[in-house]
Amino acid sequence: MSVLVDAGTKVVVQGITGHQGTVHTRQMKLFGTAVVAGVTPGKAGSTVEGTPVFDSVRDAVERTGANASCIFVPAPYAQDALLESVDAGIRLAVIVTEHIPFHDMLVMYHYARSRGARIIGPNCPGIAAPGTAKVGITPNVVFRPGRVGVISRSGTLTYEIVNGIKEHGLGQSTCIGLGGDPVVGTSFVDALPLFEADPDTDLVVLVGEIGGTAEEDAADYIRQHFSKPVVAYIAGRSAPPGKRMGHAGAIISRGRGTAATKVAALEAAGATVARFPYEIPDLVAAALRDGARR
Repeated sequence: MSVLVDAGTKVVVQGITGHQGTVHTRQMKLFGTAVVAGVTPGKAGSTVEGTPVFDSVRDAVERTGANASCIFVPAPYAQDALLESVDAGIRLAVIVTEHIPFHDMLVMYHYARSRGARIIGPNCPGIAAPGTAKVGITPNVVFRPGRVGVISRSGTLTYEIVNGIKEHGLGQSTCIGLGGDPVVGTSFVDALPLFEADPDTDLVVLVGEIGGTAEEDAADYIRQHFSKPVVAYIAGRSAPPGKRMGHAGAIISRGRGTAATKVAALEAAGATVARFPYEIPDLVAAALRDGARR
């Protein structure tokens, strides 16, 4: 079992004929994902990496049964792409696109929720369940099947941590890259219940960063509702207040959203918090051994 994606996931790539869409369609297929369709208006009848291209998401869904979308459409058109996919019946949309305007994302978030659809992203690497399916741009080589769930706000930091878990002889059940924008479609609090309910996830690694209160909210949820071990890491300990670091959402304002407050909240909730990314594989292994002994 995995979270949100499985053997029945059929992906349509919006923007498949662009460079990024083409490259990552190839990589998703190599991962084992059923990429069944692509969409680029005006390019219907062509193929990309052996995948048929359609003029609209509705055509793609009707012809192929696609039920998930990976969006590579440029930021000015991303809102229209998401609304089109939701209207066509897509219920999982991964938005890789960055620089989407704040107010566009607010519209997208509430429209998707009102129609029973889930967004992962924007500005995210997507979701991967090793041995099952991948929707997004995470590197194939860092994964191996296992029982560690990963939820992260950071893309490249996630790759480093996931690879470290693999090199430690462990593997992942599902890895979700939430995205680093101020408004994202899926938060830690949205994702944690999915891993709690997944019988093939024994432990969750939570990778956060400065800015906002998502990690403090996650700590509240973990303390009250989450029964599995959590190993966490918060990036940005040395970031100065008022300065954006990397992601649009990674900014400390008025004393809120600091690494220290996030670490304190997670530790108070019972999570083990690493000081450095390289510590995580050892902490994960130790937590799994402790759980096995109990």
